[in-house]
Amino acid sequence: MLSLEERAWQFAMQAHGSIDQKRKYTGLPYITHPGEVVQILRAVPGTTHEMLAAAWVHDTEEDVPWVTFEMIEQALGVEVATLVREVTKVSTPADGNRAARKALDRAHYARASAQGQTIKLADIISNITALPDLDRDFARVYLAEAAQLLDVLILGDHRLMARAKATLLRGMTLLSMEPVVHSIERAICLEDFFPKPRNLVALAAFRESDSK
Repeated sequence: MLSLEERAWQFAMQAHGSIDQKRKYTGLPYITHPGEVVQILRAVPGTTHEMLAAAWVHDTEEDVPWVTFEMIEQALGVEVATLVREVTKVSTPADGNRAARKALDRAHYARASAQGQTIKLADIISNITALPDLDRDFARVYLAEAAQLLDVLILGDHRLMARAKATLLRGMTLLSMEPVVHSIERAICLEDFFPKPRNLVALAAFRESDSK
């Protein structure tokens, strides 16, 4: 007999696979994202089987047209379905611009249980870890929104909160250093083609010693 988590994994595999969903930028099967969230949660003391199950299916209702909360409840139980509701956005395009929609979603997440907010923290960590390296323009928007979201997830696990803030800071640092990084990269490239005088002197000295 399959465990609760195994059934949740199967549900997520079938749901995301049915629409051939891929991770943006990497093209990897979408199941890799909930898999990352689950692995992050495994390291958190007190994580329950229901939390891990909810982590596996946390994006199914939001992303897969045929999945409903009722289906999740029937397949995995009331507690899992409740947690998935807590971490699923409630805004729709009819609710206004992006800022208005995100404000509605933050208010929803702020009302989530400690377990729900802990899952959301793991979700944020997974989403922002590599984003600045993959899409710097969108990262500027998403990281600012993530910073606002962290402010309301006060019931979530404190260790994950610290990790989320550190990951967010790393991303913001990378973005703020972008002009410096580009300047360094450009300097390196220029030096490859136009060596500085001291390098030419060193090269001449090496060639002279090598010819003796």
